Amino acid sequence: MTAATSSPGTTRSAAAQRRIARGTAVVGAMALNAVLWGIASLLGADFVLTDSTGTGVVTLPVAVIFTAIFGLLGWGTLALLERFTGRAVAIWTGLAVAVALLSIVPIFLEGASTATRVALTVLHLAVAAVLVPAFRRTRTAR
Repeated sequence: MTAATSSPGTTRSAAAQRRIARGTAVVGAMALNAVLWGIASLLGADFVLTDSTGTGVVTLPVAVIFTAIFGLLGWGTLALLERFTGRAVAIWTGLAVAVALLSIVPIFLEGASTATRVALTVLHLAVAAVLVPAFRRTRTAR
């Protein structure tokens, strides 16, 4: 039988473990969105949006970059709340769910095919489905 030992240099602090878990969640959400974007594209979603300012296309890089941006914004918001309030996770969860639901509204204000609307809705909800539980699991004790 062997005893598990760890040297001081190999153990990670709680903060480092939290950063790794949250970073992994953001990367996971990005990867999931890339896969879902590809599947939706194969199934006929053209990701073309039209509004009063013109026509735009949500390309794969755009979808992945926006996922990263909003994942990092969510992470930063949670970190700030953890620093200043004891109810950070509850406040952040309400905020995250509200942002996720509100992010779907513009999809239906744009001119787009049904396939594109469904695909974009799934992409938005997929990010929330990954990040909200992952970030909640990494909460800090106060």
